[in-house]
Amino acid sequence: MKKIIALLILVIPVIFAGYGVKLIRDSIFGITIWPFSSLVLQFLIGLILLVLGVWFVAGYVLYRERKNNRAQERFMKKDEKQ
Repeated sequence: MKKIIALLILVIPVIFAGYGVKLIRDSIFGITIWPFSSLVLQFLIGLILLVLGVWFVAGYVLYRERKNNRAQERFMKKDEKQ
């Protein structure tokens, strides 16, 4: 059950990132989608969606790798006692 919930948590940011790629692609080819008034605004919203989606998934994967002690040494959190 935990794996299904984790998968569902990751599906939503991936969908946002995919939609961001679509908005960027459409703005490059000059296709304006309805809620956006200009291509520049459409491109910026697409870029923000793409970056936030990738950032969330990458952060989740890094969290899981740290938790299971499989991350590289440079990505592990440093102890506060040192």
